[in-house]
Parts: sequence; C-alpha cells; structure tokens
Amino acid sequence: MHSHLLPAIDDGVENYDQAVKAVQELVAQGYKKLITTPHIMGDFYRNTPEIIYDKLDKLQNILDTMGIEVEIEAAAEYYLDESFVRKLENQEPLLCFGEKKYLLFETSYINASPYLEHVVFMMQSQGYTPVLAHPERYIYLFENYEKLPELRRKGVHLQININSLVGYYSKASQMIAERLIDDQLISFMGTDCHGMRHIKHLKNASKRNYFRRALSGELLNNTLLST
Repeated sequence: MHSHLLPAIDDGVENYDQAVKAVQELVAQGYKKLITTPHIMGDFYRNTPEIIYDKLDKLQNILDTMGIEVEIEAAAEYYLDESFVRKLENQEPLLCFGEKKYLLFETSYINASPYLEHVVFMMQSQGYTPVLAHPERYIYLFENYEKLPELRRKGVHLQININSLVGYYSKASQMIAERLIDDQLISFMGTDCHGMRHIKHLKNASKRNYFRRALSGELLNNTLLST
C-alpha cells in the first residue's frame, strides 16, 4: 500500500520496463496486490488523479498483455505542505485506498509541521482515515517518540517501511521501527518501493524476527485484498 511504480511522475521508476520488472519481482516474492502511491507535492510533484490514472491504465494494460497476474491500484502519497492544506480546505477529492478511505501522507524529514493537527482534523472530518507514512524515518521524531502513540490515539494509522527493519535508511530508523512493533502501534507495512534498489533488500527484511512479529500483529494490509 505504498510504492512508486508508475513511471516518470516522481522519484520512482523511470519507465515502463522498470515498472514491469519491479512488479515481476514483487509478485515473485508473493505479493498479491499492489497499491502504488505516487508523490503529490505542491512545488515539485504536481501530479493529479488524471495523470496517475492514465499511467496506471497503461501499466495495467502492459501487465495484462504479458500475463502477469497481480491486482494493482493507485492512490497517492501526499506531502504535508501548504498545497495539501489548500486541497483539504477546498475539499478537493483526494486519492485514497480501501473502504475506510485511507489517506497516505508524509511530512518533512527534518522539521515537524505546524499544520499536522489541523490537517489530521480536516482529513477525519471529511471522512478520510489518515495514514502517516514511514514515521520511523522522521529525524524530528527520533527524540520525540512519545508523539507517535499520541498520534495513534488520535486516529492516525502508522505505516513503517519493511526495509527499515534491516537498517536500510539508518540505524535510528530501524530502532524506531522495532519499537513501534514492540508497542503494537503500526497498522501497515509497506515496501515504499522506488525500484530495484529497494526490492533487493526486501527478502532479507522478510527474514527478520521483527518482520514476523509485525505480521503476527493486527496489521491492516490483508484487509485491502479484494474478496
């Protein structure tokens, strides 16, 4: 429920060949459904639903032609900036996933956002369920872990990156991810796959004890599968 597999619209795969190869590798690792989430960022990745769905349709057609059996959908990963605030204030339709309208968003890695509580309130008041992407990676939370249980109590779901469990991003991120699993605070795990550089680490991550512990918890990933 977090990946960047639509080509040439963010910092993910660059073309359809790379997209297909990434999908094939994920399918080989056992993934049954992929919800890809291109970045939407006001001043950098100005993606729209039309751009995203056009890319999705083209990728789906290629996968169908090649006989690659996998369910693939698209939502988005919204960056918490003034543009995102305006979208919420204007009640623009936002790209979400699942019956509970999960809305994936991220913040600056360095600085806490002054809009966070306001944005969470607006998302919830408009019927969305907020999902904070990779909280273990935000430097401003390294010394403020208590903010994460607080967010969870306020109804914000937390999604960790699988590769955090092998220290891919940093040792500090790994420690936060493990602590979130220990404290049973995560709702989703995601690949955050931008291409083969991430996929090659997933197999090692899936062998980690913390990965198995997370799977044995109350993750919501499987609730997204079609029946």
